[in-house]
Amino acid sequence: MKIERLLLCAFSLCLLNVPQVSSVPVPTILAQARTEEQTSIEVYRVASPAVVNIDAGRGSGSGSLVSPEGLVLTNEHVIRGARGGQVIVSTTAGKRYPGQVIAVDRQNDLALIRLNTTDRFPSVRLANPNDIQVGQRVFAIGSPFGLSGTFTTGILSRIGRNGDLQTDAALNPGNSGGPLLNSRGELIGVNKAILSPGRAGNTGIGFATSARVASSFIEQNRARTSPSPSTTATRPAPGTPQLGVTLDTGSLVIVGVQPGSLAARLGLRRGDRLIAINGRPLRGVGDLQAFLDRRPSSAILTVARNRRLADVRVSF
Repeated sequence: MKIERLLLCAFSLCLLNVPQVSSVPVPTILAQARTEEQTSIEVYRVASPAVVNIDAGRGSGSGSLVSPEGLVLTNEHVIRGARGGQVIVSTTAGKRYPGQVIAVDRQNDLALIRLNTTDRFPSVRLANPNDIQVGQRVFAIGSPFGLSGTFTTGILSRIGRNGDLQTDAALNPGNSGGPLLNSRGELIGVNKAILSPGRAGNTGIGFATSARVASSFIEQNRARTSPSPSTTATRPAPGTPQLGVTLDTGSLVIVGVQPGSLAARLGLRRGDRLIAINGRPLRGVGDLQAFLDRRPSSAILTVARNRRLADVRVSF
């Protein structure tokens, strides 16, 4: 009998020492879930009209309209197969527009496309880079496997030393070039790759070029975003000889050759670099444009290809 009482006392003490577990009321949990759901719905409503699908002939991907005039931000590898830098861009409204690649940044896998139209477009805003934080919720919109308008969510998992953003939001082939967004529907990155050992599909590790790099890239090429004759060698003043190439303004590398143009007839290719005219080194697009504005009848163009130099005689 004494033993039984001791056991009961021990059991009673255990009950008294059980820690109290605080609980969150069910209505609060439901309210939080509804808030997160509304955030997702609002992000998609705000940003999806500015997300496009890009057909580059031998490849396709996604992009973001970043200006009402029809400037599209995407990946360089999305437009790499475009002949003459020409692509077809499809909007969520179901319209298709011809576009021209006007600038590329291979190191950061970025490209800019200008739509050949006077239509106005919804556009996505770029986020303040200083507000990008690991742990924040992120959202991706794109066309994985051709399924346009696909929406996925996750968190920002890591910011790399080179500024690249890492996320666990589901990204797949076709998401390339599309936006990675914050909870306000602002672009914080341009989706570009996934870590997929053995090509096993999405593993929860995706990468995007940050808005900081994308913003700088857009600003560097701001002068080329409008088809002004004085800003690009492919659209010279009336009567000026036209090469028919689109150049990377920083490196003078050809990123597009217009079919049937003088450059196409000369055999110039995407990836060729313009070095000099008549033996005088070219310091930038301005030098080339100034020479063409003089309306020469001929010239000798020095071109670099596969680490070799060649002189090409041009007759205008």
